[in-house]
Amino acid sequence: MLFSAIILSGGRATRMNGVDKGLVLLQNNHLIQYVIGRLTTQVDEILINANREIATYQAFGYPVLQDETNDFLGPLAGFLLGLKHARQDYVLTVPCDSPLLPLDLAERLYKSIDDTSADIAIAASCGDTHPVFCLMKKNVLPSLQDFLENGERKVSAWQKSQKYVEVDFSDISDAFTNLNTFEELNRLELKP
Repeated sequence: MLFSAIILSGGRATRMNGVDKGLVLLQNNHLIQYVIGRLTTQVDEILINANREIATYQAFGYPVLQDETNDFLGPLAGFLLGLKHARQDYVLTVPCDSPLLPLDLAERLYKSIDDTSADIAIAASCGDTHPVFCLMKKNVLPSLQDFLENGERKVSAWQKSQKYVEVDFSDISDAFTNLNTFEELNRLELKP
C-alpha cells in the first residue's frame, strides 16, 4: 500500500455542545474506533489530529498531532498535519464521526487519481461532495500552506484550486453519514 491516513478529530464540535465527537460512544465504542477499524485494512499508517483529550486519543495507539496554531483553521489544519507528517506519498483524510466510511475508500480514490493524473480525489455521492473524505498527493503541501497563510479556510475552495477529481460513491452513499448531533447519533444507534 501507499497510503497514510489522518483522522480529523480536532474540531470544536459546536453542534454536539462541545463534546469531543471522536470520543462519543456508539454501541459502547468510541466513534473514532469505528473509523480506525475501517482504515486499518486500507492504509499503512494512521495519524490522529486532535486538540483536546490528547491522552485519551494516544491510548488508541496512533500518533496524535495537534494543530500548529491556536487559531481555529478547521479541517485544513488536519490536512496540513497529514501532509507534513505522513510517511507515505498519499494522504487520506477522514472525519472522526463517520463510522460507516467505505472499506474501499482509499482504493477507489487512488484509482481515480491514477486514471486522471489528478493530485486530489474527493468522494461524492448522490450529487453531494464530501470534501473531508479525500486522498491527496503530498506534492500539494506548498499550495495548502499558501492558501492558509492567505487567511483562507474553505476545504472545497482549496481542493478546487488544485488538479482534482470527484469520485462517485452513490452506490454506498450511507457510508458518508457523519454524526454532528446527538439526534443523528441516536438515529444510527437505533438502526437494525
